[in-house]
Amino acid sequence: MKISRRNFIKMAGVTAAGAALYNFGGFGSAAADGEKSAVYFTKQIDAEHLIQLYKKINGEISGKVAIKLHTGEPHGPNILPRDMVQKFQAQIPNSTIIEANTAYGGARSSTASHKQTLKTNGWTFCPVDIIDEDGDADYPVNGGFHLKKVAVGAHLNNYDSLIVLTHFKGHAMGGFGGSLKNIAIGCASGKVGKREVHGIVDYGRWVTGGVFMELMADSGKAICDHFGKKIIFINVMRRMSVDCDCAGTSAAEPTMKDIGIAASTDILAVDQACVDMVYAAPDGKDLINRIESREGLRQLTAMKELGMGNNHYDLINI
Repeated sequence: MKISRRNFIKMAGVTAAGAALYNFGGFGSAAADGEKSAVYFTKQIDAEHLIQLYKKINGEISGKVAIKLHTGEPHGPNILPRDMVQKFQAQIPNSTIIEANTAYGGARSSTASHKQTLKTNGWTFCPVDIIDEDGDADYPVNGGFHLKKVAVGAHLNNYDSLIVLTHFKGHAMGGFGGSLKNIAIGCASGKVGKREVHGIVDYGRWVTGGVFMELMADSGKAICDHFGKKIIFINVMRRMSVDCDCAGTSAAEPTMKDIGIAASTDILAVDQACVDMVYAAPDGKDLINRIESREGLRQLTAMKELGMGNNHYDLINI
């Protein structure tokens, strides 16, 4: 019998939400070795608590630091607050926000228009590097489902460490957009890499469903492998529209309350924890429907199969 994650949770009697999820540990079967990854969590969404979480996981972050952020379409209503990001970035020496151009048309499809959009949205307090401005760099995908390589913005090679600062929300194709989406699509170059991740290069069309989730996992693995221990993941669960920030002003108004911020050195654990919190939330119906209608949970199992992290975690409140 096929069962949705929502019905599984109902059958399991899950009623906890938000901060009550300490030792939640994921909804999968228990890990054979009993080990869990640490996911730090706070209900408070502000710069102070964002910085506190960062300090829990930043032990390997050094050198020239990239902060991967979705800076949004012009006047996007759901992007992360600029003042919060500004205070966060100011605490990280030698750091730069990075972005890449889009594969579709619009205000971020070329470097020139993208730079104007950055100004429109207020991302002017620190350098913002459009990493594919000067072309691509191929990163190998070791043991992937579909891709042997993925083209990222060439400037990504200029950084020693990567902070993945993600607005966790829905996504039109991925079901949800967490840390995996932020790097797998967000670091891929607009002219080449995003077409690879969306399946256009190999399939001749924009693929959907489980295959798309596997393509994202392939791309994300290449980037995680490149940075090794010098990559960390922070998901901000606020204004969780069913639509990505790519939708700009046309994004659907969020129908669920903000939850908080989650952070980890484990990409699978942090995305798993956020998905679990959405499923446990009493008002998560719309986002859950978006996730399941796109086979979005395949993101998590694909990362598990590629050995990208642990879907069992301790949610540690600060």
